[in-house]
Amino acid sequence: MNRREFLGQAATAVVAVSTLTSCHKGGSEVAPSDRVKLGIIGVGSRGQDLMQVFLRVPGVEFTGLCDVYEPRFTQGRKITGENTPIYRSYRQLLDARDVDAVVVATPLSMHAEHVGASLDSGRHVYGEKSMALTVEGCDEIVSAVKRNGKHYQVGLQYQYAPEYREALRIIRSGKIGRVLQIHAYWHRNNSWRRAVPDPKDAQLEQLINWRLYRKYSGGLLAELGSHHLGYANEVFGSLPESVTGSGGIDYWKDGREVPDNIQVTYRYPGGQTLFFSAVTTNRLEGCQIRIFATGGSIVLTQDGGTLYYEPSTEQSAVPQESIIEHGIITAASYKAEEPYRGKGKKLEVPSDTSGNPEYLACNSFIDCLRQNRHPEADENVAWKAGVSVALGNQAIDGGNKIVFSDQQSRGTA
Repeated sequence: MNRREFLGQAATAVVAVSTLTSCHKGGSEVAPSDRVKLGIIGVGSRGQDLMQVFLRVPGVEFTGLCDVYEPRFTQGRKITGENTPIYRSYRQLLDARDVDAVVVATPLSMHAEHVGASLDSGRHVYGEKSMALTVEGCDEIVSAVKRNGKHYQVGLQYQYAPEYREALRIIRSGKIGRVLQIHAYWHRNNSWRRAVPDPKDAQLEQLINWRLYRKYSGGLLAELGSHHLGYANEVFGSLPESVTGSGGIDYWKDGREVPDNIQVTYRYPGGQTLFFSAVTTNRLEGCQIRIFATGGSIVLTQDGGTLYYEPSTEQSAVPQESIIEHGIITAASYKAEEPYRGKGKKLEVPSDTSGNPEYLACNSFIDCLRQNRHPEADENVAWKAGVSVALGNQAIDGGNKIVFSDQQSRGTA
């Protein structure tokens, strides 16, 4: 896929995926009643989480575990079974015939290589977010999907979270007016560092704590903000047109190379704004998305969602009469607006769409393979979020404004 063409069409083009004929080269068709055999590249903490979720889907088994860190095989086999084949090279896994699709849960810098090779081997791929570390890497994956005609799904669970889907339905129905701002947060109070068996082993340290090093990681924006970015792109219906950002290593002076706090602001072509903040020193706000529209607001958290309608007021002019508050005479335009004060309505979702978002995402991927159905969180969704993350990190690093069209015309990542 040509990035200039994609951006020029406001990133709404859909890549045509050719008809699925087999689960891999030389293999047989995946029928609805068949077991789906998965191989996984990257059996670390995230990979193990995914294995446990995929195994909850009826008819799924793992027939290959690939990693470069030996202890992962013992850990992985506790989940998949003690006889699960192991591979120390992803090429060996891809040479195996007993694999229908591949799960890629390796460090972000390796996504383009591992996803591309898996697609080229004739397998379908479930790839962890973000799509790739660079814009070029995102382009490579989209090209591999188009070249091979296989299904690709990215691990952006908001595409499947019931309350988030219901919120999107409400927004698109026009019930809360026009959405102009989204404020999103992922605030935690911990170092983001994982324990290493031998802290003096620099290679092992980077292998386990790869998220803290620029060579491998897109930092907080990739690992956390990609979810919020993917959802904002859906709500606003386009790719951002520009981004400014800031951040730094301001508290955790422990050798990490990615910021321990970031703040980014994306502007969209329709005059909309996404603000995202991630900190590692305070958990106030937690993980949430606040959607502000002219007729109401929606607050989405990991525990559900709440809808608020704006009071009916005259928006065309601000009253000019003076008011008295606490004995002070001032203009009415300075009077604070009344907050919602708990008058929100909990978002209700249909019973047939309820469930754990991660399970729904994994189950949907397997169903796509069985039914030859195009994934919802496909390469287009992944590309828009991945590019937004990559350019957002450029803005954070430079402390300046990145214009998406400038990147398009120069062809840089």
